[in-house]
Amino acid sequence: MVSERQATGFDRARYLDRIGAAVPVCADLATLGELTRAHLAHVPFENLDVQLGREPPATVDAIFAKVVEGGRGGWCFELNTLFGRLLADLGYRVTRLKADVRRGGDIADRPGNHLCLRVDLDRSYLVDIGFGGSITAPVEIAEGVGVDGPYAVQLADIGGGCWTFDETVGDGAPFGFDFATEPADEGVLDAMRLALGREDWSPFVQNLVMQLRRGDVHWTLRGRVLTHLTPTGKTTRLLGSADEMAAVGREIFAMELPEVDRLWRRAADRHDQLFGTG
Repeated sequence: MVSERQATGFDRARYLDRIGAAVPVCADLATLGELTRAHLAHVPFENLDVQLGREPPATVDAIFAKVVEGGRGGWCFELNTLFGRLLADLGYRVTRLKADVRRGGDIADRPGNHLCLRVDLDRSYLVDIGFGGSITAPVEIAEGVGVDGPYAVQLADIGGGCWTFDETVGDGAPFGFDFATEPADEGVLDAMRLALGREDWSPFVQNLVMQLRRGDVHWTLRGRVLTHLTPTGKTTRLLGSADEMAAVGREIFAMELPEVDRLWRRAADRHDQLFGTG
């Protein structure tokens, strides 16, 4: 079952208000889907604490203070921890799962670089509001393919109690993660959470990332590049200033960016490093 992590400050009503969701009548599949979509539409995936050299919160109380009281977003270790606590509070059977995002050699070298959830109803479902917004509904843990807005999604059994999830946009390469259906080793998850927030090899240390999903529209800010993805296509825009980044934070991601001048300088420096100044 999901770890409650001494959640003395958790307030269900305030959390539901933060994600714009009604008080659920029962803990069923339909409600689980509504809560998932509401969360994705109101709480962005973001790694701004890591970019600012801060250690992201780990306890439910601290994450609640950041996301609900502070109007912020977070990454998988925060968002799925908090969402799992909400679901357990509502009566769902929730299990925290270790996952390995496929990013070069990361599966072999850095296992546990992602946290997702298993929710057991009449069947077992993958639930993940911490993968940036491509999974907007509970996915039955069974082999199959489907369409989720601008993404084609697929779940496949790879044996030994492990599965793989893939998302694909158009003719692009699939991107996803492998996950085990048994309860996660919390020590492995915590060690990787700390490493991803500190080490130079971490993509979260290297690049500013914000993502938000509303219906079939998926927004991503990666460094200076803002991407708008829909089922009909993709557009990009290169941000030109800290003021523009702050406006994007407010108008698209519905949050005030902390220390936006520092965030902008890091994003601009990284952009120059990758693409040059010309």
